[in-house]
Amino acid sequence: MDDMMDIVRKYDDQPVTEVHIVGGVMPQYNLAFYEELFRRIKDHRPGLHIKGLTPVEYYYIFKKAGVDYEEGFKRLKSAGLDSMPGGGAEIFHPEIRKKIAGDKCTGQQWLDIHQAWHRLGGRSNATILYGHIESYEDRIHHMSLLRELQDETGGFQTFIPLKFRNKDNQMAHLPEVSTVEDLRNYAVSRIFLDNFDHIKAYWPMIGRTVAQMSLAYGVDDMDGTIDDTTRIYSMAGSEEQHPALSTRDLVGLIRAVGRHPVERDTLYQVITDYAEYVFEEDEQFRGYVDLPVIATS
Repeated sequence: MDDMMDIVRKYDDQPVTEVHIVGGVMPQYNLAFYEELFRRIKDHRPGLHIKGLTPVEYYYIFKKAGVDYEEGFKRLKSAGLDSMPGGGAEIFHPEIRKKIAGDKCTGQQWLDIHQAWHRLGGRSNATILYGHIESYEDRIHHMSLLRELQDETGGFQTFIPLKFRNKDNQMAHLPEVSTVEDLRNYAVSRIFLDNFDHIKAYWPMIGRTVAQMSLAYGVDDMDGTIDDTTRIYSMAGSEEQHPALSTRDLVGLIRAVGRHPVERDTLYQVITDYAEYVFEEDEQFRGYVDLPVIATS
């Protein structure tokens, strides 16, 4: 926990808006551990938004603590949890999920955990892992279940298609899908998930150039400047081997394709509109981290 707090303190002199916490399912990380961690983060920096843990982790720690989803979330919300990321969704179809993520919670458990969080007024994101052994029907089945839950709760903020990368993992023998397929998948996601406000292209996974192109295929969110914290994608072979962008660079990428850059917070509230912003010559904004940006037409 001290190591985790050292990471938070590393950014004390920078205008970060969010700490994103995900990890493994490990015996030493139980419900009490995360309650204490969240409280320590909030005590240290009250304004920092905690976006923490996936249903894969919540299923384990709630079961271990002997509490239901609602009670577990009430305790963590009281400790400082603000929202949930969308990881761990992979593919919901049981047969495909068993093959690629059989040791994780089921697709239905993933949905039930988000439902419980939404019922407490919490917001969360949703993902899909595509481009491996799934079919188009599996993708539509996955998005159908998300759309049904969104109709019920309205708690999802954005949908994030995550491309399967085939380096250094047990499915390395599978070819990766093309950029054309990536863009098609974004476009279909935008049309199909008509009750989701946002579609996100996670630029560290697909590279900044393809992320730029995605803005013409239904995407309106490129995520933040990241600061090289999401190394799992570079380890799996993504184009971005050291994912980090300055605010100025990210704004430039969006402007270059004729879109309107707007800095947001985790809950998609506007922080800064960069439509007419002129960066100073001394590049004082380089080095700023975790400033998510949405791109609107």
